[in-house]
Amino acid sequence: MAQVELLQVLAEHSPARIGDLAGRQRLATSTVSGLIGQMISAGLVARAVDPADRRASAVTLTEAGRAQLTAWAEAHERRLDAALDALDDEDRAIVGAALPALFRLAEHLDDTNP
Repeated sequence: MAQVELLQVLAEHSPARIGDLAGRQRLATSTVSGLIGQMISAGLVARAVDPADRRASAVTLTEAGRAQLTAWAEAHERRLDAALDALDDEDRAIVGAALPALFRLAEHLDDTNP
């Protein structure tokens, strides 16, 4: 799951330094560095010299990484659709009525994320 979350961050904020990714995900830099190493080996991301600071490196999402992220999102959507289909009409209506508040909650969480 941590790799998927890193792919999502890189899809929105690429290129990114490992330290910045660690900060966004609230993970140790060494943890993110290890995950990035695995993702490089899998061809999901690439590391290159940071154009803004040639002493540092930056990570970018590869086309394979974008494809993996798309596949994960589609699979997640199918699982969610199946779960919603398992609910009766009343429960689906309750979930639907709660969505606006949940979206506002998610926006608030995004706004408070350093």
